[in-house]
Amino acid sequence: MTSRPARGTAPGASEAVPDRSLDPPGTLATIAVRSAGLHPFVYKKMVIGPVGASRPADGDLVRVVDRDEIHLGYGLWNGRSQIQVRLVSQEDAPPDSAAWERRLDDAIALRHDLLRLPESTNAYRVLHAEADRLSGLIVDRFDETLSAEVFSIGIYQRVGPLMRALASRLGTKHFRVHVDERIALAEDFAGRPVASAGAPEQVVIREHDLRYRVRFAEGHKTGFFCDQRDNRRELARFCADRTVLDVCCYTGGFTLNALKGGARDVTGVDLDEKAIALARENADLNQKRPSLVHADAFGYMRQMGLNGRKYDVLVLDPPKLIPGRLDIASGKRKYFDLNVLAMGLVAPGGLFLSCSCSGLLSRDEFLVLLRAAARKAGREARVLALTGASPDHPVGLEALEGSYLKAAWLQMGGKTPDRTDHVGETDGEGPAPDL
Repeated sequence: MTSRPARGTAPGASEAVPDRSLDPPGTLATIAVRSAGLHPFVYKKMVIGPVGASRPADGDLVRVVDRDEIHLGYGLWNGRSQIQVRLVSQEDAPPDSAAWERRLDDAIALRHDLLRLPESTNAYRVLHAEADRLSGLIVDRFDETLSAEVFSIGIYQRVGPLMRALASRLGTKHFRVHVDERIALAEDFAGRPVASAGAPEQVVIREHDLRYRVRFAEGHKTGFFCDQRDNRRELARFCADRTVLDVCCYTGGFTLNALKGGARDVTGVDLDEKAIALARENADLNQKRPSLVHADAFGYMRQMGLNGRKYDVLVLDPPKLIPGRLDIASGKRKYFDLNVLAMGLVAPGGLFLSCSCSGLLSRDEFLVLLRAAARKAGREARVLALTGASPDHPVGLEALEGSYLKAAWLQMGGKTPDRTDHVGETDGEGPAPDL
């Protein structure tokens, strides 16, 4: 249950990279919408429809007007998606290749000039969709390879020129493009993974003096979670001479940083057998010796609770448990039960880092869920900090749902008065907490 979902098939050498021009055609269809807004998503219920005789094809650049035919901007059209228009410009003239490339330049300037990321890592997010004004596209750099994930048919059709323009600016040699099956279903397009000629199947990256092997076909999303970079580094500060449990450790990011911080004993647990195997490789790359366990998070923590085991530091970083709106109730139950079990394993005065990457669970809702979990576990707790993704994952103020990652840093106290210890009783299928 707590393993990460499988990725799609790796791209084959025979797959052609979509190559639609970034320059607009001579004539654009016009789409009318019910109200003007600054959010890049225009949902189906807000679309009136085409104006005039021209009808757009899915993926076309369209002119967008309001019900009075006042110009609002330009967007990418998909009549089969719930997000029928993704706004890409509010200018008077349609965006051409130079306009698209200016956005790439702005995104690179943030990562290189302001954040100065290449000084500490060769793995970082280059483009973060709506926040970089390129709705439907995220791109991570892993050494000499760009790894992209596409969320819209309009971007997918233009991914070739976009990736080549990025590569020419960054000096990278290869790119890979992934389309999540769930997204392809929601957008209703048959986007296949593609890659540039000779793109490697794996690379070794560096982050804060640690090295990680990234295997694109076996990884998730773009292959590695750059969003936790700063949280991984911060965790190391609390681990000197401590015992650490890293639950849902994936390929060992928090595990290795705990050892780098001087932890005397670190255990990483994950249900994904391939992830555990890669975590072992990453440990070898860095000459570290954690204990890595292939096990279900619920079962492992329940057993440790029955054994009376306590840890000075515990990290809980599960995969996205709320992938869609229909999963909210079941996902919250799983988050709740995992946190109840984890809280019971933290020694009094110890540190508990609890994470959620589900964008449909807000920060406030996450904190309320953690409060309910602490009550169920019969433990006192206080919030030391609430952090999110590293700053190469910016959030647009008009698209706040981009703030998906929550990392709550809690100090766990002793048992609360007049409460029994419930550790070991949850199973991931219990009733929803009273939130």
